[in-house]
Amino acid sequence: MCGILAIIGKGKDEQLVKQLSKRMSHRGPDESDIHVTENGHILSHERLSIIDLHSGRQPIQGCSTAWMVHNGEIYNHQELRDTILKDHVFRSKSDSEVIVHLYEKFGYDFVHLLDGDFAFVVIDGDDYIAGRDPLGVKPLYYGVDERGRMYFASEMKPIADQCKTFSTFPPGHYYTAETGFVKYYTPEYEDYTACDTEVDYTALREALTEATRKRLMSDVPIGVLLSGGLDSSLTSAIAARLLKEKGKELHSFSIGLDADAPDAKAARKVADFLGTTHHEIHFTIEQGIEILDKLIWHLETYDVTSVRASTPMYFLSKAITDMGIKVVLSGEGADEVFGGYLYFRNAPSTEDFTKETIERVQKLFTADLLRADKSTMAHGLEARVPFLDKAFLDVAMKIKGEEKQPKTYDGKEKYILRKAFDTPEQPYLPDEVLWRQKEQFSDGVGYNWIDTLIEYCAAQVTDEQMEQAAALFPYNTPATKEAYYYRTIFHKYYPQVSAAQTVRKWIPKWQENQDPSGRANSAHVQADVEIAKPSVNV
Repeated sequence: MCGILAIIGKGKDEQLVKQLSKRMSHRGPDESDIHVTENGHILSHERLSIIDLHSGRQPIQGCSTAWMVHNGEIYNHQELRDTILKDHVFRSKSDSEVIVHLYEKFGYDFVHLLDGDFAFVVIDGDDYIAGRDPLGVKPLYYGVDERGRMYFASEMKPIADQCKTFSTFPPGHYYTAETGFVKYYTPEYEDYTACDTEVDYTALREALTEATRKRLMSDVPIGVLLSGGLDSSLTSAIAARLLKEKGKELHSFSIGLDADAPDAKAARKVADFLGTTHHEIHFTIEQGIEILDKLIWHLETYDVTSVRASTPMYFLSKAITDMGIKVVLSGEGADEVFGGYLYFRNAPSTEDFTKETIERVQKLFTADLLRADKSTMAHGLEARVPFLDKAFLDVAMKIKGEEKQPKTYDGKEKYILRKAFDTPEQPYLPDEVLWRQKEQFSDGVGYNWIDTLIEYCAAQVTDEQMEQAAALFPYNTPATKEAYYYRTIFHKYYPQVSAAQTVRKWIPKWQENQDPSGRANSAHVQADVEIAKPSVNV
């Protein structure tokens, strides 16, 4: 939705702060504004208008001295207005405004009341609170400069060269000078022993439907990212039904190297079945390689799988915003919740399987959520993720591991999710899509994309450079030429040790080969002989 920047502490030049904020103007191309408090603290905001297009400008003032900036969406804002905030005077219809009023009413103890995807900072005199949504759907960084001023920002770009040290703000936490970091999101499922309920297919279907319904909240047109895989196809099917009830059409978008890419063909099938207005975008491998430098600047990561998958998403996002769409639904999270990656088949025990699903959900903010946010917001497009809805997770994560494991169903991953939407009387999807094997996004756009990318990177990095990799990059040392190439681009823009430490590499467990491509797993129906060789490392 936006880009936020807050600086707690006096003496920072206002014009400089405006320039720093503009480094992420791509996140909010509609409006830009700044507020300097009486105590000299600064709030800056780059706005992408989604809710309350005309009066939702930020920073937002509360009823007294408190000011706030927010990035994201609060899906229960109307409910909060109608209940616990009914006595407050609102200045706008913006969903963001409830945050400052909750602070005024409850002090620090309010973040758990928010249902949405968010990063925010509230300043009240010299007091302040910053918070991030439960899973980290929206990015947030924090840092400290040489004079002890505290910085909070949606991306590293505004603060990396201003702070002595900086880091990723942990999801599910809030921070105040008085309390430090406080974990407010403590779901039962974080203890794997609580994941012991029998699957209820109706409850699963209804929870995902409600999660999708919430995310259709918008004053601008909404689309869906439709890869043709199970996850994006299900969110598209649910959204299409919900919008049809209101007489609205749904725009769907897919991308591939050409019309024969695995995802493109499957997406076409789904779009025809659902009756969406479908748009198919193509990109060339040459174009993908050409934008790697700019892409990594946007992504702020050197993680191999994030870069691979972000390239098609970057092109797709630009095409979508060029058509006037500002919001899309996306399928991130389902593979983590249900153990959908092919390597999950190799889990040594049900306990290990369950613990891995929990850990993957907890770490999504370092990989898929980072990619989904930054490759879309590079073009001012907001991605919403129904599979990471709090209420849906309370249902899905607590289902016992045996019910999720592929081996329980002759190797079929995400069986219970498929089964929940296998309703022959009113089918959500064609059978061949509902039961299609998992394709990771970077593979599904066309297998040649990954193969050529690996070859290209190998040609850019010498054996001598690889021998010196540990000396140049002692933290998270790259182990392949592809990883080395991405790291050099990242280092050019973000040379700070703090920057390198924000990145977590996505590596599949329980398989000899550590390449993150789905085709590296022998269970893939088109396992790549070269990628799947155990000698290939990441």
